[in-house]
Amino acid sequence: MIAIIDYGVGNLFSLQSSLAAIGAETVVTGDPAVIRTAEKLILPGVGAFGDAAALLRQNDLDKLVCQEVAGGKPLLGICLGMQLLFDYGLEYGRHKGLGLIHGSVQPIADYIPAGLKIPHIGWNALRFPVRKPVSPLFKHIKEGDCVYFVHSFCGTECEESVIASAEYGAMLTAAVGTGQIYGVQFHPEKSGATGLRILQAFCEL
Repeated sequence: MIAIIDYGVGNLFSLQSSLAAIGAETVVTGDPAVIRTAEKLILPGVGAFGDAAALLRQNDLDKLVCQEVAGGKPLLGICLGMQLLFDYGLEYGRHKGLGLIHGSVQPIADYIPAGLKIPHIGWNALRFPVRKPVSPLFKHIKEGDCVYFVHSFCGTECEESVIASAEYGAMLTAAVGTGQIYGVQFHPEKSGATGLRILQAFCEL
């Protein structure tokens, strides 16, 4: 069973529907007891980094997630959920993240050419690092497959953890991974068949 962590942000039921389409058993929950019994965790999220981090801390869900991951449980962060995996984010101030992926979350405006629309919304092709094996998260897709993004901030200072990038005037972090911890900046639940294959790969970890 996969626990989709409900801490007050995110389009949880769209994600749950996508997982149901590939036959995954899921529960949307903020109950620590249920989260502890899950085989895998998904941390979704939309909105502002600081607000989401505060909501996650309210019921010590931040500590619980870190404890479960330390015990070897696979974790997938999606969009803002991915950003929360980082050490800190710089959205309306500096806010502490979970520290599971080393690096920071900064405005894409600092990296892309002036004139490009922000937020970055739309389909972009995934590019895999040249000097790394393809991540297990992408075993069912190929480089160049497109996924759907909606974001104004991106993971930075995280080169050792980057498992995919996407070009939007510059190469931006599209996905990160270390051990059994993964994060994707895009929305697999909005990315059609490619997104479903990525979710399938996570279910198979």
